[in-house]
Amino acid sequence: MANVAVIGAQWGDEGKGKIVDWLAERADIVVRFQGGHNAGHTLVVGEAVYKLSLLPSGIVRGTPSVIGNGVVLDPWALEAEVEKLRGQGVTITPDTLMIADNCALILPFHRDLDALREDASGAGKIGTTRRGIGPAYEDKVGRRAIRVCDLAHLDALDAQLDRLTAHHDALRAGFGEPPIDRAALVAELRDIAGFVLAFATPVWRMLNESRSRGKRILFEGAQGVLLDVDHGTYPFVTSSNTVSGTAAAGSGLGPSAVGFVLGIAKAYTTRVGSGPFPTELDDAIGEGLGARGHEFGTVTGRKRRCGWFDAVLVRQSAAVGGITGIALTKIDVLDGMDEVRICTGYRLRGETIDYFPSHAADQEAVEPVYETMPGWSESTAGARSWADLPAQAIKYIRRIEELIRCPVALVSTSPQRDDTILVRDPFAD
Repeated sequence: MANVAVIGAQWGDEGKGKIVDWLAERADIVVRFQGGHNAGHTLVVGEAVYKLSLLPSGIVRGTPSVIGNGVVLDPWALEAEVEKLRGQGVTITPDTLMIADNCALILPFHRDLDALREDASGAGKIGTTRRGIGPAYEDKVGRRAIRVCDLAHLDALDAQLDRLTAHHDALRAGFGEPPIDRAALVAELRDIAGFVLAFATPVWRMLNESRSRGKRILFEGAQGVLLDVDHGTYPFVTSSNTVSGTAAAGSGLGPSAVGFVLGIAKAYTTRVGSGPFPTELDDAIGEGLGARGHEFGTVTGRKRRCGWFDAVLVRQSAAVGGITGIALTKIDVLDGMDEVRICTGYRLRGETIDYFPSHAADQEAVEPVYETMPGWSESTAGARSWADLPAQAIKYIRRIEELIRCPVALVSTSPQRDDTILVRDPFAD
């Protein structure tokens, strides 16, 4: 049985939460390996709706869930999310949730800096969630982060605090803000330490032991390949690597542990925040996709920009993300359209190209080349087998497979957990 990594193949919001929840029934452990509580994963189970940001999506099923070392952890956001889910009847204990003791923490001044930078950027806003993700990753790679394990040694923080305040106080002064109140920070950490440390453990040991015993591990990514700090639409990206290779580094397992890579892609395209979007539809069709698809960010509530499926971008995501198969979601949102379009290439200053260029000016300048296909009037909502799909919907899916050079392994036909068509079982590879 293969381990499975789930990553977004577009700009996030592709429906990873539902797919991870669905796959978690077959998994023994679910691991979040990057990002923070800027992620937004919505699970619909019957009448119940669970909105997750930091917790792995397997937690709702009771599948043992891990927050890996590649995640940046806001301890107060974690506490709030745990309490909210417990209020919905989800059992969360140290047996069902484990946190890597070498996770870097998101601290209050990270949130402050995130917001101050965005507010000062004017037209250059990146569109962050203002939750401190980027500044926390900066401190991690700058070797001045406070980590989960430090919560057990709060009386020995002086050296780390010296490094942190030397960096942040200068930045805060530039924005006209007062220096960090070290005593208040340590007091806040002392208050939250017991809650976090109850779940903290060297998860790399547990994961390696589980792998040696043949346990099936499901790696859950956040955001999408097009938001990867290296491979995405830089600078309008997140602050971590979102490709499947990060599953190894962000969990403490070697790269050979990552087996089948399932890329999640909507049957159309959406994006939240700023940045290039070649197939964006600023018209009634785009508005219709947003209305039918309920396209509002789980974390921010921001309206998502909508457009046609971009095969160039998903093909590129599949290549750099090491994607083995695609889970195509929200096919039902296209029901009832007279025609559907797929972007098959770009024109850039008179030249036709089949890839998305790296430079921001070129990304803004590309014009999509479309292929038009007939739509379908029948409903795909709730379909659970190929036989339930209209013939034209199947042709649309098959054409996407051809263009992205990657097979479709799953098709999701509604937000409900079981409205899923299994074409190829990722765990069987």
